[in-house]
Amino acid sequence: MALSQARPRRKQTGARYKDYRKKRQYELGREPSFTKLGKKRVQIIRTMGANRKLRILSADTANLFDPKSKSFKQIKIKTITDNPANRHFIRRNIMTKGSVIDTELGKARITSRPGQDGVVNAVLIS
Repeated sequence: MALSQARPRRKQTGARYKDYRKKRQYELGREPSFTKLGKKRVQIIRTMGANRKLRILSADTANLFDPKSKSFKQIKIKTITDNPANRHFIRRNIMTKGSVIDTELGKARITSRPGQDGVVNAVLIS
């Protein structure tokens, strides 16, 4: 079954909207990528206008920004310690924007969207 990002069939009150057209291809959605911790795997997706989107399926390194030294380093990710999107993602080692990861330099918060941007950027928090 295709995922849709179209208007829902029912209003917030429970009443039904009248159908005024069929589904459109640009209203299609995709399954979430659920970027995991592991050897780097990237999927290339064709988007509208024949553009491309990189989707990271798994990653083991992050581009870490250190606010004190104002420098970037590529650091190995040990584990995911916190995820405000879903508490069950911690157990499954799934990375999303806002996740707290444990690195060799300490804890860091992910600032990019790995499933959309194709890169894991993080800022050191301790």
